[in-house]
Amino acid sequence: MSLPAQVGGDPQTVQRTFIVGCPRSGTTLVQAMLARHPDVYTLPETAFFELLYADLQWRWGDHRAQPRRRRWRQRLGLMRKEVRPSIVPLLRSLGGNRPQVRRVPFHSNVCAVRFIDLLDALALQAGCSLWVEKTPNHLLYMPEIEACASDARFIHVIRPGADVLASLMDAYLRFEDDDAFGGGAVHWVRRWNRAMQIHETCLGRANHTFVFLEDLVHEPDSEWARICQFLGLPHDLRLADTCSQAIADLEHEPWKRGAVSGLPRPSKNKADDLFTAKFKLWLDDHLESYDNLRMKCLLFRNRTARTDHGQALRKHSASSPRLA
Repeated sequence: MSLPAQVGGDPQTVQRTFIVGCPRSGTTLVQAMLARHPDVYTLPETAFFELLYADLQWRWGDHRAQPRRRRWRQRLGLMRKEVRPSIVPLLRSLGGNRPQVRRVPFHSNVCAVRFIDLLDALALQAGCSLWVEKTPNHLLYMPEIEACASDARFIHVIRPGADVLASLMDAYLRFEDDDAFGGGAVHWVRRWNRAMQIHETCLGRANHTFVFLEDLVHEPDSEWARICQFLGLPHDLRLADTCSQAIADLEHEPWKRGAVSGLPRPSKNKADDLFTAKFKLWLDDHLESYDNLRMKCLLFRNRTARTDHGQALRKHSASSPRLA
């Protein structure tokens, strides 16, 4: 794929960013906040890597889920036949009325690189230095993403497990979407625990940062500055009053209406309304510890801040003139 003639610069100068996490953790809110920044290009969930590499249920660790059998085509790195009918129109639709992808590669990894290049080109066309792709399930495909975009950065959005379960069940009761929210409590406890395990393996990696939803809601200014610092964005630029970029199809995803503005607001504790005391105790026994991960993250940030401060002091001392 070649870049349009009016687009200049090296695509590698575009910052590539993925927002990941367990569904209903606040990923849409973080995406909408970033979409208010003038340097950020974003788009609705693509589920690209989920579609391309499949095995979603097995990667989540769902009960009795098994990986698909790898036939000779997959051993050679070729895309599964049943995948192309989803991938081809997705890639061609991203360019809008002027499709930039005419020939979709048959090799899965080459197709993944083509997808990254396409987002680079779209960001440059929009005059942006950074693009954001938000598909929560891409948490399970980070190795494949890093294989084709080694400079990619990841924002992990994390919310307490009981709140995630309550949000999922509330959305299911109101919208009855089996594909998005079905499966029941045990199913989603298992998925949330799997997400927590993956989050913890990324702690301390330079291209990963963690956003805890409660901190974002209660301390939006400091969290916003920290996210911008991680992404290399100027945090003091005037933001749009609300998110104007299309990040969700609200006709088919009405549960996102409260998040697409990109304005963090305290929300009602749905767990208190939906769950009995007995069920809350069951959740306490079966959910991974959210507080432990949050504490580890805060300790790591404090240690990193002290190290950076010490290095700055030593650098200043070395550059300062000494008295005779």
